[in-house]
Formats: sequence, structure tokens, C-alpha cells
Amino acid sequence: MTTTSWPALPLQEWRDTYETLHMWTQIVGKIALALTPRMNHFWNTAFHLTARGLTTQPLRSGDTTFAILFDFTSHRLTIQCADGGTQSIPLEPRTVADFYRLVMETLDRMRIPVRIRTVPSEVANPIRFEQDVTHRAYDPEAANRFWRVLVAIAPVFADFRCRFVGKSSPVHFFWGSFDLATTRFSGLRAPERPGADSITREAYSHEVISHGWWPGSGTVKDAAFYAYAAPEPAGFKTAAIRPADAYYDADFSIFILPYDAVRATPSPEATLTTFLRSTYDAAADLAHWRRAELERRES
Repeated sequence: MTTTSWPALPLQEWRDTYETLHMWTQIVGKIALALTPRMNHFWNTAFHLTARGLTTQPLRSGDTTFAILFDFTSHRLTIQCADGGTQSIPLEPRTVADFYRLVMETLDRMRIPVRIRTVPSEVANPIRFEQDVTHRAYDPEAANRFWRVLVAIAPVFADFRCRFVGKSSPVHFFWGSFDLATTRFSGLRAPERPGADSITREAYSHEVISHGWWPGSGTVKDAAFYAYAAPEPAGFKTAAIRPADAYYDADFSIFILPYDAVRATPSPEATLTTFLRSTYDAAADLAHWRRAELERRES
């Protein structure tokens, strides 16, 4: 396979678009949060990958069932109702404040009442959506490349997920942390985290080994895959992980594999699979998971 199927996505080239899109997805994500029953680990709020972008699950307000789709091919935010009604908003350079206003006005016209908390989640120094005139960039080519990265990664994550017969999450996109992720569970409750917020308490209420991809931040300067265990078993951070480009990031307490290191290999799918399996094997063995009961037997 050539790397054209795994497009380059240098953070410095699309950071402004990424930061704006992060806030736009949070607006839509908070609508999903307001209109769906709370599911374990907030799975009800996550987006799912489509052939054109990212979508909410079906949402319900009164008698109306609808979904909201970020279309990164035609570059529109589309609100589709079960009765056939459709409205859309162009994805183009505009402030978060304007985007928020347009989304809420469109829902009002469609007689879909909803109220959300307008403070962004899981970001430093949040700006209320209605006041955010800082984030305003949208590069359609970069947004499309971002979506194509997710399209390349998702089948590998899905294949990895199918090898596990215990509780596991879908392959889904979290708008708070802006990552595509899939998580496996041992079936055991995890120790309480003193001082944790409600999101963290729910996310890590049970023992997990999680894998994902995100554009990078902090000490991780570019797009990367990650793997972590919570609680982290003794010896995990020094485990021998493959491929050789993977390393443990002490700031995040996770293993990192740079996206560019994967896309540069002859088979990015095989390289990523090696990372997923290697990190899971190390974490599950060190944490003494009941692997014979949790994993599908190889035929």
C-alpha cells in the first residue's frame, strides 16, 4: 500500500482549522449530550464515522428524530430529520460564535428545541461558544484530509476490536478529547479516583485498556496513535512495545506511536496492528486480565 491512502496531516499546517473544528464539534456533541439518555462511559455522545464525515447517533427532541452530520466532502453541516426535512450550514471560515448562532437558529426553524451548556469541555482556558471570536479558521482540504485519516484507521481498529469478546466500546470519535478510540474492559471495577471530575469518574469506573488516534498536543507535537491502561499496571511503562518507533510519554502516561511513522511503512495497517496487539498484550498480562475468557480463540 502507498501512503496516499494515509494522508499527511502535519499539525502545524492545520492547527487553526483543528482548533476551530474542535469547538464546532463540541457544539454538536453537547446537543447529543442534551438529547440522549446517558450511556455508560458517555458512549451516547460520541460521533461515528460515515462515508462522508462524522455523525451523531439518532437524536430525539419531542416528536422529532434527527441526526447531525459533519460532511467533509461537500463541507456542510447537515441536520437530517426522520420525516425527510433537511437543513444545512456551509462549513467555511467563521467564528465559533457565528457557528453556534447558526446551528441554534437552524434547530429553532426546524422546531427542535434544545439548550446546552456553552462552556467547552476538556480544553484549557475555555471560551464560551457565544463569545468565541478567536477560533474562525476552516481549510476544507485539511478537514478532508483529517476525515480521510480516520477512514484509513477505523477498519484497523475495528478488526482489532473484533478479536475481543469481553465488553468493548465501538470505534467512535470523542469530541471532548478529539480522538478516534476503542476501549477494552476487563469486567472489573476500577479503584475510585480521588478528586476526579464526573467525566473522568465515569470513563474510568472500570479497568480499561484503550487505544486511539488524535492530532497531538502538548509534548506530542504531531498526530499520533496512543495506548494506555487504567489503572496502569506496574511495569507497563517499561514494557517492550513494538514497533520500534513507539515510546512511553511520561506526561500523558501513555504509549505513543507517531502517525507519520506508521504511514511511511510499506503496510501501515500491519504496523498499526502490531502496536495495538503489542500494547494490549503487555497491559493485559501485567494487569492479570482473564485473557482466555475475554479473547476470541484464533482459528
